[in-house]
Amino acid sequence: MNEKTITRAQLTEAVYQEVGLSRNESADLLESVLDMIADTLAKDETVKISSFGSFSVRSKGQRIGRNPKTGEEVPILPRKVLVFRPSQVLKARINED
Repeated sequence: MNEKTITRAQLTEAVYQEVGLSRNESADLLESVLDMIADTLAKDETVKISSFGSFSVRSKGQRIGRNPKTGEEVPILPRKVLVFRPSQVLKARINED
């Protein structure tokens, strides 16, 4: 499998190339979009991006885990996790031959 990570700099460059804003304006635009997404998720609200998918925050309750080396039971504290659900359009695009 070919693993490649896309960085903020690459996204900024893509915005610069496609939209025609300056590089600084493209970076500011990207940062404001990412900040808006993060702020919305921090408020436990859902972010839906058409033809891409939705991001939401789910609360997981406390549970008992086990240390694999010792077998000792350890409590896992309640926490929130980020969940991404891809859209049908994205799923179809990924599964194209």
